[in-house]
Amino acid sequence: MNDSADTSSLADPAEWLERAARTQPRRLFLSTPAGRRLTYAELAEHCARYAAALAACGVQPGDRVAVWVEKSPEAIVLYVACLAAGAVLVPINVASSLSELEHFLEDSRPRLAVVRPASRESLTPLLERIGVPCVETLAADGAGTFAEKAACVAYGLPRLRAPASNDLAALVYTSGTTGRSKGAMLTRGNLVSNAAALAAAWRFSCEDVLLHTLPLFHVHGLFAAINTVLASASSLVLLPRFDAGAVIELLADATVLMGVPTHYARLLADGRLDRRASARVRLFVSGSAPLLAETHQAFFERTGHRILERYGMTETLMNTSNPYEGPRVPGSVGPALPGVEVRVTERASGGVLSEPEAIGALEVRGPNVFAGYWRDPEKTRAAFTADGWFRTGDLGRIDAAGYVYLVGRAKDLVISGGHNVYPREVEIELDAVPGVLESAVFGVPHPDFGEGVTAVVVLAPGASVTEVELIEALRPRLARYKVPKRLFLVAELPRNPMGKVRKEALRVTYADLYASGR
Repeated sequence: MNDSADTSSLADPAEWLERAARTQPRRLFLSTPAGRRLTYAELAEHCARYAAALAACGVQPGDRVAVWVEKSPEAIVLYVACLAAGAVLVPINVASSLSELEHFLEDSRPRLAVVRPASRESLTPLLERIGVPCVETLAADGAGTFAEKAACVAYGLPRLRAPASNDLAALVYTSGTTGRSKGAMLTRGNLVSNAAALAAAWRFSCEDVLLHTLPLFHVHGLFAAINTVLASASSLVLLPRFDAGAVIELLADATVLMGVPTHYARLLADGRLDRRASARVRLFVSGSAPLLAETHQAFFERTGHRILERYGMTETLMNTSNPYEGPRVPGSVGPALPGVEVRVTERASGGVLSEPEAIGALEVRGPNVFAGYWRDPEKTRAAFTADGWFRTGDLGRIDAAGYVYLVGRAKDLVISGGHNVYPREVEIELDAVPGVLESAVFGVPHPDFGEGVTAVVVLAPGASVTEVELIEALRPRLARYKVPKRLFLVAELPRNPMGKVRKEALRVTYADLYASGR
């Protein structure tokens, strides 16, 4: 059986598990390299126990449940239990600082916080000061007070009041690169519409096995991955983290891999990656950061697979995708997904730029777009246009075939001497220079030009290229005002956990580069 997923009748996320457990109880939902296995029937039972434990903690539909735990099967069960109980999941990166954690908890005001057992004691003063009513622990091996409570409470398959599509399902905090992190309110309708769109667009079926290497605090690993598996009654192999060697060994057991560009670069660095190792996989997906065209081509030459690149954000889940069948264009994130609209507007006036290839601000509209920012109506109003489109903050263009190309974040646009410089355009040319592995282009204050175009470059192993040589290589390829005024060779680019380059960190590091006297 290899029929594409039937998601047309899924009216709510709570139905995913109930339907699979009823119709395919012995189908495997999850396995781990360590030997842990969960069928859909077992997942339903664990979910019912966890939902009962949530109720025992006083959690009611609409209450927030903050989760600060390691990636594990138990963390996934807790997420699904929150869906079943109507609770609002607040996933938090385990690498968050105490200051960041304090902000997330103070802002979301959870009824329940589930934390790592090893962190419980050190967090007690913070949790008491904020006034979190209930605190439980959950470890990656299934130990902890929450698991103990779930094992003891009376339970039955949870039954919700009829939920509405606009009921909140999750509160996911943005990366905070432009200020304090904001809580994006994602609804049940957002989740189900995007899961249905992805399952259909990527041809998911109950025969698929997703090799899961992504974190669970981000929309890519949590919603694009887990929800698509649940919606299609397929299976997943759960790794605690990405490890290139482990991934290559497990490709023989998988049909789909979702990753970020850094993952694919690391896979290519392992000589064991070849056509034989990837023979069973039917789909490799990349997102969360731009994929270099060189990586796309090198992966194809090594494996025979063309990576499918897509585009999404915390506030919108997935917006676009290169087609499963049809050209997967390097450098493009593909056309809009079914039901989603993407347009380009002029930044100053807001007017729609309908001509192909015009560069402007990308705006999105569709059932995938979030309900707004938690407890922040002012930022919510600012995030939407008068006619209801979400301002993504990305700059891009759309070609005549409808393929979307990202050219950078609006906040990363460099205005030098009155000219707009799109960093991605410069990075593409830099990355094409022999010896360059990757680059990042950004602007910092300049006394004459307002902003000076600046670049940092990571060289390929064994390459020997100087700053002067790189700048000279760009002069025939770019207008004079786009050529970096300074270029620095670095060992690596600063990145966030999802592989995105932290240009705000680069702007801070080089802020005084062109200051008088330097």
